[in-house]
Amino acid sequence: MADKSAYIRWFKDLGIEDVPLVGGKNASLGEMYQQLTPRGVRIPNGFAVTAQAYRYMLDQAGAWDALHDSMDGLDPDDVEDLARRGARAREIIYSAGLPEDLQQEIRLAYRQLQEEYGDGLSLAVRSSATAEDLPTASFAGQQDTYLNISGEAVLLDACRRCFASLFTDRAIHYRIDQGFDHFKVALSIGVMKMVRSDLAASGVMFSLDTETGFRDVVFITGAYGLGENVVQGAVEPDEFYVHKPTFMQGHRTVLRRHRGSKALKMIYATGQTREATRNIQTPEPDQLRFCIDDEDVLQLADYAIKIEQHYSDQAEHAKPMDMEWAKDGLDGKLYLVQARPETVASQQQGSILEQFQLQGSGEILTRGYSVGTRIATGKARYIADVAHLHEFLPGEVLVADTTTPDWEPVMKQAAAIVTNHGGRTCHAAIISRELNIPAVVGCGNATDRIPDGETITASCAGGDEGRVYRGAIPFKVERTDLSDLPRPRTKIMINLGNPDLAFSTRFLPNDGVGLARLEFIINEYIKAHPMALLHPERVEDESERKAIETLTHSYRDGAEFFIQKLSEGVGTIAAAFWPKPVVVRMSDFKTNEYATLLGGRGFEPQEDNPMIGFRGAARYTHPAYAEGFALECAAMKRVRDDMGLTNVKLMIPFCRRVDEGKRVLKAMAEHGLKRGENGLEIYVMCEIPNNVILIDRFAELFDGFSIGSNDLTQLTLGVDRDSEIVAFDFDERDDGVKEMIRLAVEGARRNGRHSGLCGQAPSDYPEMAGYLVEIGIDSMSLNPDTVLSTTRHVLDVEKKLDIRP
Repeated sequence: MADKSAYIRWFKDLGIEDVPLVGGKNASLGEMYQQLTPRGVRIPNGFAVTAQAYRYMLDQAGAWDALHDSMDGLDPDDVEDLARRGARAREIIYSAGLPEDLQQEIRLAYRQLQEEYGDGLSLAVRSSATAEDLPTASFAGQQDTYLNISGEAVLLDACRRCFASLFTDRAIHYRIDQGFDHFKVALSIGVMKMVRSDLAASGVMFSLDTETGFRDVVFITGAYGLGENVVQGAVEPDEFYVHKPTFMQGHRTVLRRHRGSKALKMIYATGQTREATRNIQTPEPDQLRFCIDDEDVLQLADYAIKIEQHYSDQAEHAKPMDMEWAKDGLDGKLYLVQARPETVASQQQGSILEQFQLQGSGEILTRGYSVGTRIATGKARYIADVAHLHEFLPGEVLVADTTTPDWEPVMKQAAAIVTNHGGRTCHAAIISRELNIPAVVGCGNATDRIPDGETITASCAGGDEGRVYRGAIPFKVERTDLSDLPRPRTKIMINLGNPDLAFSTRFLPNDGVGLARLEFIINEYIKAHPMALLHPERVEDESERKAIETLTHSYRDGAEFFIQKLSEGVGTIAAAFWPKPVVVRMSDFKTNEYATLLGGRGFEPQEDNPMIGFRGAARYTHPAYAEGFALECAAMKRVRDDMGLTNVKLMIPFCRRVDEGKRVLKAMAEHGLKRGENGLEIYVMCEIPNNVILIDRFAELFDGFSIGSNDLTQLTLGVDRDSEIVAFDFDERDDGVKEMIRLAVEGARRNGRHSGLCGQAPSDYPEMAGYLVEIGIDSMSLNPDTVLSTTRHVLDVEKKLDIRP
């Protein structure tokens, strides 16, 4: 008879140094139970059956030789051979049975847990391999987990199954890939209180952005029911981001969110079924709302930050974490049920910037969540289930309903992966990141829309949305070593309107964002005219009215929808570049562009020449749009005050006259955006000749000038840049235009105001970038794809002019 508790360790007695004894998962749970419970992170209690118990079981059964025989001569690339040998190994371990003294220890520990939580306690029984959760190997999902376990006999059987799962096909293959000896890895079992998320929600979160490695955010995913659906990719979960720096300053807002469909919900099984859990359809009203509220999101962010800080302090360097959470539907509380080091994005090192860019276009077959930022081309191969894995050929694009760890032997041979289901934290997403291949997940219709055997291109280079194109679309890859690229004295900023690209674009060498346009956010995320959102009853077209109702379904009204969507879009850009300045231009649609928004036709006049019509500053205090401008101001106030992103500067476009500027500033102050308060700076676009002629007077009102070379060129030369017939006369390099720019830069300098240029000219023409350096402009804002080449050119010009940083 072994000594009492020879094979059981309670979480309170475990720390991270106990990985050899209880595996990474259990060691981490013990570490957090000990160290982080006092700091407010809620961990369910439980105990570990040690790895020593696994070895003791096989010793007592004399099973080692048979187990070795089952693995000798294994060909890991022969899927059928792997399946046969894996099944044999699992049978050997399961048949070994648990020695009586080990059974007694497990029963006794179970009873102690029942005393703490009551007779209604159900258990999660989870595998924890002794080699798992290393910095470069996640072992995620390699062994089995059993949920909703009740009763001693069922618990003991689940423990035997867990031990046997050390030799699942996927675990065998993964160990070979990672260079681990099968017989130097052992298995511990974690037995813990089952959080009743079947009655609430659960999910996965990371203390960085999984696609770009951006470390200033917590990324949270969640769905209704037990967490297996999120982990396995059976559902498209809700997604949330929280900005860590401003959160730690005391600001409590969600940075951005995306509502997933959450079509399935995993709950406890009842009745005669042998399975402990089952999936049901999520009721439609629940699908149309978020699975957790903002208060829950912020508490999870607090957990994530504390956990990352704890492990980073131990390691003496930043240690991003991959965590699982669950909300208990009985007590309403949030629990952290697993934490391990993030093993992909956080391992990306070096100063090589890699950028993938499509060089063409084509028919889009399907769209989904993009995983990574790469592009790949290959023949589509639809695999319906594990039985057909042998049909997959290296270099093909794997197309499937979803993937599980059993698929990993062929996933590592794929050029890309496309799935119907799943979010950015599903199995297919995790493995594609490890393999550094693109994946487009959660498409919904990929297996229907993609012809089997046809060449396709999977692109994840366009932001959050991944696209699958028919045919081989050409693309290029640029790799740049940033380690020896100095910063010029002239500030190099970026033009950016798409929040989806913010986290990846921030890695370019830059001095902030010189032009963040609202138009993209309004077009892509809001879709409706601001006045139509405020007055849907005035929208005459019934289909447009219904579309607006759908958009605003889960919001109090159209105003709340607009303010939240716009603030989250701008906030994402501001957070990505924090604490560098981000200059946000208030809306500058022309009337014909506003009219294309949902409900827009009824609120916009028809103009013969919208380019010089009712646009920019003229709209903001006009009765036809003043209410819409108030919404824009409310959104920007939310970004700066509630989100704490005070690096946002605001900019007024197309301000024709000084008095117009005064009216706009007065209106902004009335809406809570007073220049100078809370460090608010307000710039004006310098794009009308009058802005240059009266620059001294405009300088009395505004903190800086951003020269819009496109409009300044058309108004200096009298050329409508929308007119194809006179387009040949539109040239920013004209001497008259250059003189206007020089006068603007001089005037700004004379008045101690910032001067920048955010037009197309320096992105298109290196000689214009050189001219701007020569006249001493403070900054130029460039399109992302020209930042590196223009930076090098500016450095050359500054060197010739002996301008030192």
